[in-house]
Amino acid sequence: MTQLFRSLIFVPGNNSKFLEKAKSLKADIVCFDLEDSVPNTEKINARKLIKTALKSRLSYTSSIFVRTNSPVSGKIPDDLDEIIQKGIDGIVIPKVNNVPEIKKIEKKVLQLEKSRNLKPIQIIPSIESAEGVVNTYSIASSSKRITAVVFGVFDLLNDLGIEYTKDQEGAKYSRAKIPVDAKAAGVASIDAIWQDLKDIKGLEQDCKIGKRLGYTGKSIIHPDQIDIAHKIFHPSKTEISWAEKVCKIYEESVKKGKGATTIEGKMIDEVHYKQAKALLNLVK
Repeated sequence: MTQLFRSLIFVPGNNSKFLEKAKSLKADIVCFDLEDSVPNTEKINARKLIKTALKSRLSYTSSIFVRTNSPVSGKIPDDLDEIIQKGIDGIVIPKVNNVPEIKKIEKKVLQLEKSRNLKPIQIIPSIESAEGVVNTYSIASSSKRITAVVFGVFDLLNDLGIEYTKDQEGAKYSRAKIPVDAKAAGVASIDAIWQDLKDIKGLEQDCKIGKRLGYTGKSIIHPDQIDIAHKIFHPSKTEISWAEKVCKIYEESVKKGKGATTIEGKMIDEVHYKQAKALLNLVK
């Protein structure tokens, strides 16, 4: 499990060929999708295919997440019943608007973990509405399980009644606000997808803009986009220095039998340590 957030690639959960191919992907996070890429008539089949794929977890080199359906869809309980099992590292929750939505889902996740004797999984909320943008900090800081947030530009623009353009003119405020709120909450932020698969130069420029805004990585929809995202979102000197500090202090805390600790007023636990360790291993 990489615990890095440079790239998060969505893989349709109803396509067994793509699920199998995902074993060779080098993205930091492979996210099996139950939402937008899966028609309503295919939801049940997708859950079953993902459940089967998770049994082959050791064949995947990336962190494995599953994107559930949205809170308002009413489908999340059924999603979680099928996918919360050994092999899953976390879930991406689309179209999160507020903290109560997260807390309701977290309660269900906890129940399943206890009944199935599983370790705690991560949660990554996706911010895709005006309400979600306004509430990003409170959402990002609402649970220790949350390790990152994702920016979903297309549904946001639809919510605002604005047409999509490559320069994301209508979403500039939202795109800039999300990584600031995420940073303040102590979690990573993953930028929105680049839709034009043929425009490689446009993707690279878009990644550079996201990096300058403070994003940790990029949501992607095709394997050809992985290398570019990794090149642009390579750890900075500041990130490397912080990772070194996290590893040093956390390891000292563990030796003292304490485990979780604080660094410069920030809570640091095993998840943060694994992320820092993975970053340093990447640099080496």
